Amino acid sequence: MSPFTGSAARTSDWRHLRLELSDGVATVTLARPEKLNALTFGAYADLRDLLAELSRERSVRALVLAGEGHGFCSGGDVDDIIGATLSMDTARLLDFNRMTGQVVRAVRECPFPVIAALHGVAAGAGAVLALAADFRVADPTTRFAFLFTRVGLSGGDMGAAYLLPRVVGLGHATRLLMLGDQVRAPEAERIGLISELTEEGAADEAAEALARRLADGPALAYAQTKALLTAELDMPLAASVELDASTQALLMNGEDYAEFHRAFTEKRPPKWQGR
Repeated sequence: MSPFTGSAARTSDWRHLRLELSDGVATVTLARPEKLNALTFGAYADLRDLLAELSRERSVRALVLAGEGHGFCSGGDVDDIIGATLSMDTARLLDFNRMTGQVVRAVRECPFPVIAALHGVAAGAGAVLALAADFRVADPTTRFAFLFTRVGLSGGDMGAAYLLPRVVGLGHATRLLMLGDQVRAPEAERIGLISELTEEGAADEAAEALARRLADGPALAYAQTKALLTAELDMPLAASVELDASTQALLMNGEDYAEFHRAFTEKRPPKWQGR
């Protein structure tokens, strides 16, 4: 995302989520615990716009996405969204569905790692948000469910049919997206849907620790690695190798690469600058 902006000022008050910033780590908390953090139209839009703002600022080096209360996110709010969409025409419905996809693209395209801190339910859109993250840190209470076919819609919502086979393989993805069955933490870890399984109640702390580790590391190298992982999903090998070569040549001209050599020579840890 481009760091160049127009005249609009940075948003200081987000109505549908809670944002905390601490020395390069952003923690974004879905904060409707009474509704299991079900997403509203405004929540989708806030997530999309927040990720764009943080990406432009270039001050965030890692982001944790968490949910308040007894679960991560139960998906789209049945009353606020499903009820409202029944009265929308096709053009309006297309606008809405494009917006939800823009949230997933923002998670995948932002220039910093995103860690989903998971507990309890991660269902529907909540499951796809977790899927879009670079890391999924979950405790044993976590339950994934891609529920779209259960409400009469395609399982390929918000990019799920693109992302899920690349994470767990086509066979598991077909089962999860077709049937919408619940997947509990042990199975989710077995099929690769969970990056790290923690003790109960420890996912938020573990996610923050991972975010701190990433934020203290070579931010530009991480950003480029994330960009390559996304870009090369559909590339032939020759194009991937060429893109890797171009990226490495640019990074070898960077300050962090030279700093590693100085630190190695001086027998000290590198002081990463993210440049």
